[in-house]
Amino acid sequence: MEISIVENRTPQVIGALLQLWEASVRVTHDFLTESEIARIGAYVPEALQGVCHLAVAKREDGSLAAFLGVEERRIEMLFVAPEERGKGIGRALVSFAAEQFSANEVTVNEQNAQAVGFYEKMGFVPYRRTQTDEQGGSYPLLYMKR
Repeated sequence: MEISIVENRTPQVIGALLQLWEASVRVTHDFLTESEIARIGAYVPEALQGVCHLAVAKREDGSLAAFLGVEERRIEMLFVAPEERGKGIGRALVSFAAEQFSANEVTVNEQNAQAVGFYEKMGFVPYRRTQTDEQGGSYPLLYMKR
């Protein structure tokens, strides 16, 4: 497994990351409807282009296994391919973000119990909760830091 920073965010790279995002969301965000996945998915390419630091984990064959985005010291996104979950890739990316970018905060959908548990195991603790997400949707958020 190799972790690297994405320097050139071509349409092909963004497209591959979007596919990985959707596959990951479908197994981790069971509280989202199809229309909500489509609505959020329409915004994902812009978020991938705009996030300050974008890192990917690649398999030995060069295919994408996971990606992570960091803005300032906050992990803005972390998505792992379904078949790669539980293999330490998310942990490696969070450690990479901490080492390279001093990332020590994350915001998580409270309904995504797997993500909440993952970040708690990584030493993050909630310091704030909101009733809605940042777009006003009915998805409570946990703001966590370590």
